[in-house]
Amino acid sequence: MGVRVIKMPDIGEGIAEVELVAWHVKPGDAVVEDQPLADVMTDKASVEIPSPVAGTVQALGGEVGQTMAVGSELIRIATAGDAGEPAPAPAASPAPPAAPAKAAPAKPVTAPAKPVAAAPAKAAVAAHTPDAPASPAERPRASPSVRRRASELELDLRALSGTGPGGRIVHADLEAAVAAASAPTPARTGAAAAPEDEIEAIPVIGMRRRIAQKMQEAKRRIPHFSYVEEVDVTELEELRARLNAKWGEARPKLTLLPFLLRALVRGVREFPQVNARFDDDAGVVHRHRAVHVGIATQTDVGLMVPVLRHAEALDLWASAAEISRIAAGARGGKMSRDELTGSTITITSLGALGGIATTPVINHPEVAIVGVNRIVERPMFRSGAVVPRLLMNLSSSFDHRIVDGMDAARFVQALRGYLEAPATLFID
Repeated sequence: MGVRVIKMPDIGEGIAEVELVAWHVKPGDAVVEDQPLADVMTDKASVEIPSPVAGTVQALGGEVGQTMAVGSELIRIATAGDAGEPAPAPAASPAPPAAPAKAAPAKPVTAPAKPVAAAPAKAAVAAHTPDAPASPAERPRASPSVRRRASELELDLRALSGTGPGGRIVHADLEAAVAAASAPTPARTGAAAAPEDEIEAIPVIGMRRRIAQKMQEAKRRIPHFSYVEEVDVTELEELRARLNAKWGEARPKLTLLPFLLRALVRGVREFPQVNARFDDDAGVVHRHRAVHVGIATQTDVGLMVPVLRHAEALDLWASAAEISRIAAGARGGKMSRDELTGSTITITSLGALGGIATTPVINHPEVAIVGVNRIVERPMFRSGAVVPRLLMNLSSSFDHRIVDGMDAARFVQALRGYLEAPATLFID
């Protein structure tokens, strides 16, 4: 009986910290055992944290977007018979005590940022006059995310009074300051009203933050160079249509990707340096005999790269089935950490939106990525006659520290040869 402190559980796999991406409860809510409390994000996947006890939520241990260490305080729950006992709010960061302030109703959960009218930040500070602001020598009590937001708005936290637990300044206090400064003033007689500019603040958290970090790391570490080649896929598309018509619903439907996978497997046999992972901290390149292909997949939460393992062991239809399975798993958020790691080379495709050419970003620590562009019908000269042909560009990027330009060109030309003469895909 009393207040239970629930700590951030050990999610396993050596993970030391996670990002808090969503709360499913707020202070005052009654919860039952195994009810979802929060979602946290590891470096690859989102994990739901259930409640180990039943009771009433007393305080939350962090704000959305905050990084929390395993073992740190996640939430406080008052168990049966002691639900009304107040629990001190956990401090997000060490800070000297704030100056006494007038009591105000607690706002324990910060509401999502709402569109607010742009206004000079200094005016916002002046308009939001606190009852008892902190003195210049004192450090206001606020979480790191609140301090970052205040810095963006050019708000002086010492000029604000907090309405959170213990006088803590929360996001709602920042919004109130800005809203007060941006309140409409009577327009001058005969003057036209100025158009309003609404700004929506969207925190980059969860999977979106992981994607941003991974892309930044790839561009920071890898000297990219891209190579684009045109491929005539007329015969390949005719073969694909015939195979789909022959087998109908009896086998998985074939798209272009299973054929590209088969070409990729054959291409890396000739150019093993592109089927590799580069540990640039250790200065070691790991070349792989197995071909574990990352399939870049667009989902509602952003780009994910589930891994199709041992592509060299799959035929066309097995490849098609596996591509469909992992893409559906990624879009449904049902991929495990193991299914999102370990690729040795990646394929990326924008489908019908593939454009003429792209410059794809390498999936670090791999050294190559193959991009598929849109298939278009264009006139071409063949044997002195103008004929319609189906053409597609392959846009590939390589790590220039590991893959020389000549080898990259030869590798792409090998892919082109297999795709333009699809019968060679089945000849050993």
